[in-house]
Amino acid sequence: MSDPFRRSARIDAVELSEILKISELADALKREGRDVITLGTGEPDFSTPPHVIHAAHQAALAGETTYTLTAGTLELRRAIAAACQRENGYTPETAEIIVCTGAKQVLYNAFAATLDPGDEVLIVAPYWTSYPDIVTVCDGKPVVMPTSAETGFRITPEQLRDAIGPNTRWLLLNSPSNPSGAVYSAADLEALAEVLRDAPHVGIMVDEIYQHISYVPFRSFRAIASDLADRTLIVNGVSKSYAMTGWRIGWGIGPKRLTAAMLAVQSQITSGASSVAQAAAVAALDGDQQLLAERSDDFRERRDMLAAALNATGVLDCPSADGAFYLFPGCARAFGKVTAGGRRIESDADFCTALLEEEGVALVPGRAFGTPGYVRLSYAYSRASLTEAATRIARFCANLK
Repeated sequence: MSDPFRRSARIDAVELSEILKISELADALKREGRDVITLGTGEPDFSTPPHVIHAAHQAALAGETTYTLTAGTLELRRAIAAACQRENGYTPETAEIIVCTGAKQVLYNAFAATLDPGDEVLIVAPYWTSYPDIVTVCDGKPVVMPTSAETGFRITPEQLRDAIGPNTRWLLLNSPSNPSGAVYSAADLEALAEVLRDAPHVGIMVDEIYQHISYVPFRSFRAIASDLADRTLIVNGVSKSYAMTGWRIGWGIGPKRLTAAMLAVQSQITSGASSVAQAAAVAALDGDQQLLAERSDDFRERRDMLAAALNATGVLDCPSADGAFYLFPGCARAFGKVTAGGRRIESDADFCTALLEEEGVALVPGRAFGTPGYVRLSYAYSRASLTEAATRIARFCANLK
């Protein structure tokens, strides 16, 4: 008898992300009484700004608890357009904006609306773990373009030109990048745009969710290559910058024919995002923006402290990061060595497993991001936790034989 609940072919290779698996393992160890420090998740330790919470409360009291337009409230889309003008120098029409239940849904909506079996999506490695899985679920084919620390974890124009083929439907960029922290400069983006001008069949999706956590000048792709706006989708949201991960508000900015197709997908999945959360997002975008710079400076200080500590181990090779709140050090110097607990390290996954079991520090292996030989650490945690984690990592590395 056939199984009515057998997995469909489109998700047969899709599993819970390694980030979530590690988080769950760390939580299990904590429940056993172990002292575990988790540096695996990308969530700011700051609180949502008080005025944002107040706006949500007021919206609920005022009865703004009903369905909204599927594309998002007009107030929020106007606030997004104003923020684009203020910060990036272009003003999208409200019809070019779709508000979703988190930035991840923007990605899904776009790929579900445009990919047919065999369509290829170019993805830069290291990549956020969900990118290839979302493409796969939407019947597309992820095509990975590898990078390294030597190239600053950025692709080159030549690499992009060689990767584009007749079945390429999208290029997906992430700047600032999770997990590497790489930021594409204006010159970098213009060089890539020049290649893309010769490939009119390729859509350009740029995930800019970490826009406000950048330690070098940030430039939006749409501002750099305005002539390509008719095939560019910008992905953004309030989760990272405003410490609003649980509010689940992200958005896409693209040509009307694309946002209309995405709207058709969203109408059959979630309809509009939370009305109260959208009111909160309006307050975040329209309010005092000084906190963004203050929080970015705080993250920069944490980055510098942790990177110095990791490089001092002599085992981890930790380049700095130009944005986001992650470090992505290489751990290959540990390969072939044995830990104090007798575990032999042959891979980045071995390194992370041994570190968690012997020192109680949870990191994510680089293989989860398509780049083995590295590990990802989030420094969106308290300084006390980062300092203790650095001490434990140093002790772990010093005991390798």
